[in-house]
Amino acid sequence: MAFASPLVLWALVLLPGLWWLLRLTPPAPKRVTFPALRLLLGLTAKEETPARTPWWLLVLRLALCALLIIGLARPLLHPDATSAAGTAPLLLVVDTGWAAGRDWPERQQALDRLVTQAERQDRPVLLLATAAGAGGEAPQVQGPMNATAARRLVQALAPQPWPTDRAAALGALDTAQKSGPLAGIAADSYWLADGLNDGSVATLAGRLRALGRVTVMTAGADHGPLLLRTPNSNASGSDGGTLMVPVERAEGAQAQPIAVEALGEDGRALGRADGIFAPGQRQLTLPLTLPGELRNAAVRLHLEDRAGVGASLLLDDRWRRRPVGLATAGPGGDNQPLLSSLYYLDRALAPYAEVRRGTISALLDGGVSILVLPDSGALSDSDTARLARWIDQGGVLVRFGGTRLAHESEPIGAETLLPVRLRGGDRSLGGALSWTTPAHLAPFDDKSPFAGLAVPPDVTVSRQVLAEPGPDMGDKVWARLEDGTPLVTGERRGKGWLALVHTSADPAWSNLALSGLYVDMLRRLVALSDGLPGGIGGNAGGALPPLSLLDGQGRLVAPSAVAQPLEPEGKDEAAGTPVGPLHPPGYYGVGDRRRALNLAGSVAPLVPMEPLAGVAYQGFGGTRETDLRPWFLGLAAALWVADLLLSLLVRGLLPTSLRPNARWRRGAAAAALALATVLTAPRGHAATPDDEIVKATTANWLAYVETGNRAADATTKAGLLGLGEQLNRRTAVEVAGAMSVNVEKDDLALFPLLYWVVTPGQTALSDAAVAKLNQYLHAGGMILFDTRDQGAPDAGIQARLRDLTHGLDIPPLAPVGPEHVLGRTFFLMQDFPGRQAGGQVWAEASEGRVNDGVSPVLVGGNDWAGAWAIDGQGRPLNAVVPGGERQREMAYRFGINLVMYALTGNYKADQVHVPAILERLGQ
Repeated sequence: MAFASPLVLWALVLLPGLWWLLRLTPPAPKRVTFPALRLLLGLTAKEETPARTPWWLLVLRLALCALLIIGLARPLLHPDATSAAGTAPLLLVVDTGWAAGRDWPERQQALDRLVTQAERQDRPVLLLATAAGAGGEAPQVQGPMNATAARRLVQALAPQPWPTDRAAALGALDTAQKSGPLAGIAADSYWLADGLNDGSVATLAGRLRALGRVTVMTAGADHGPLLLRTPNSNASGSDGGTLMVPVERAEGAQAQPIAVEALGEDGRALGRADGIFAPGQRQLTLPLTLPGELRNAAVRLHLEDRAGVGASLLLDDRWRRRPVGLATAGPGGDNQPLLSSLYYLDRALAPYAEVRRGTISALLDGGVSILVLPDSGALSDSDTARLARWIDQGGVLVRFGGTRLAHESEPIGAETLLPVRLRGGDRSLGGALSWTTPAHLAPFDDKSPFAGLAVPPDVTVSRQVLAEPGPDMGDKVWARLEDGTPLVTGERRGKGWLALVHTSADPAWSNLALSGLYVDMLRRLVALSDGLPGGIGGNAGGALPPLSLLDGQGRLVAPSAVAQPLEPEGKDEAAGTPVGPLHPPGYYGVGDRRRALNLAGSVAPLVPMEPLAGVAYQGFGGTRETDLRPWFLGLAAALWVADLLLSLLVRGLLPTSLRPNARWRRGAAAAALALATVLTAPRGHAATPDDEIVKATTANWLAYVETGNRAADATTKAGLLGLGEQLNRRTAVEVAGAMSVNVEKDDLALFPLLYWVVTPGQTALSDAAVAKLNQYLHAGGMILFDTRDQGAPDAGIQARLRDLTHGLDIPPLAPVGPEHVLGRTFFLMQDFPGRQAGGQVWAEASEGRVNDGVSPVLVGGNDWAGAWAIDGQGRPLNAVVPGGERQREMAYRFGINLVMYALTGNYKADQVHVPAILERLGQ
């Protein structure tokens, strides 16, 4: 045990003087009215007024004074020894780059403990963040300031989605030492490092050592940051391809299991790949295989149970479904689809590509990565020039032979959009340039895009356009017939590709269009594309505006005011625009046509921090100290009340009926013994008495599950009290207050809604509790599980949630979408913030008719009770970030919607369809 204000203990030396003073001061004399003399006959005095204060009263008063002095000295049980004692200013150096996002809550708790220690020691605080701010501000030393101002800055700190800039931090230190707050003074430094070495670690540590004592706080070698590198696509698989996902860590002497998830637009997991880092292994590549449709629906890769922008990687058209354009002669449809080349192309491409139809100009305006031209004949000069520019910027043009292309009056030259020169006319079965039997395909060369595809023996070609032989013909042939005649030719032009299939796209010239090989060959041609060439809509000069950006904890947020558009030329992240305040990672573009800029391309290979001489090392975890001041002061107050009553008793000022006799003394002794037994007995939860059950049934109570964590339970109770006040003020629901329940012992059927905070210390449920909870859920009850880890997902909390829900009959859950009835039971809402924002709320995947459509379980992590919590005067207890009071208002609205949802069901979902029902009925 330690004392936050040890100087107050010097008052204990005054206790002997107080003893002497109290002994010399007798109690006031007892005043007795003198009666008539005849009344005094035979009177025997039974009580005498003492001349001095009784010794037991002296001991009581000395104990009272001692407790008061010790309480004012603020005794601490298990005191946190994070900060060393001293009087010099405290300099907090915080790495706020991307690598700090994984364990940011632990870092903030460590900062809060350091600021608290500085407050106790009356030390000024200075703060230096080593990464550029969200607005592009360079690192600078802030302060000196008192603990209150420092705590506000610490709470406002957040990890940034770009690397640290320790070189700029060194410059800020130099400025502060020359002409700033550190000029000519010493300071004790605490460096909350991210564990990575950027070449400036030793220099920065040396500058801090020159100021005074240095302590480096890290998460440990086996808890360092993980980074998702840019995946490579293996498009040769028949199932849509395999993403080879590299994962990197700075160091790790122990084995470490990891898992990569592919997430869809709604946050649902579409696929998963598991792996294990071997001891000493720093890079690991995980093969993530997805069916074609699921891969096209994936928008993000994420390391399971990991927080931070380094654990997320956004996907765009380079890894997803390519938009493929089928050029038509005009806007009209086909009158005979089964005889149209577009029909066979559409059926072959639709399962794995986004197929669009239109004219060449319309398709290029809309933005496509591949353009397919069935037998088109001569193109206009404007279309030819535009297609040439589009191919040079990265587009893929695939042309097919046919009657129009074969019967051009003049041979087609190399200056047109063909990879080879063509002879006039065509080669057909039985024609002048013909063969007697249909020709079969030869196996594909290893250098061909079709390498590895099996050639079915029943695929034959009866007619084709012929290529003019040339010296470079061999490099351009991608597929041949058995007699060596080129069937598919192609070449690279600029950043794109130009390919020609020398037969028709329909079965008129070949049965290739009726085979599975046709689909596989088109898939390989689609794989040549790298998304949308030339930027949005094929516009080479158009910059891509920021659409939605990642913050330091890996959440997509609205673009900041300083974010700049991304140049379309920066397609390769390794050589493109670096990630920073002007170009944060995220999506850039317009609407669905967007490009992802990820952190991986701007981060050098991860190198761990080298051991530093002359510094102390420490982790982020601290001891959980307990402030004993309220207990000592409360006991002192109780002794003061006892002293007051005993003083009145000694002076004879108590009424006669209240004066102690033998029976009274025995009763008081028994009461004192019982009180001591109660106070010293271990705390336990007694069964709910009948009056509590009656109280719960005569009014509406907001119930919460006891977790055993006093702080969490107190916050939850204060939050439900605040929500109840809002419900009473705004709705017809009358809430009497908040009531705690024990799922092991209490009757849960009295409450329609249970608020359950998930804390690390909770134990697994017994079989009886699981059965009781299942009965409660089947009977129409609802449970809201709040993990409170939206700011930084905690693997331990997620594991504890799985343990608590093990055995519960919980239906499949899905993220609550904008059409869910929870968003309109009272207020119209699109998201559901609490003390933290941006989290996803999970509910039953389908809103059925069971339990009136109410999902029996809701799961989230936004800490709603923390946002609702109020004190005795109705003032908010906790800060709400990042939205402030507006976010608190939205949190209250979510709470009201939640209670209405639990009490009234999904009647609002039925009301939405009333206009359509009336229209159908003709009313």
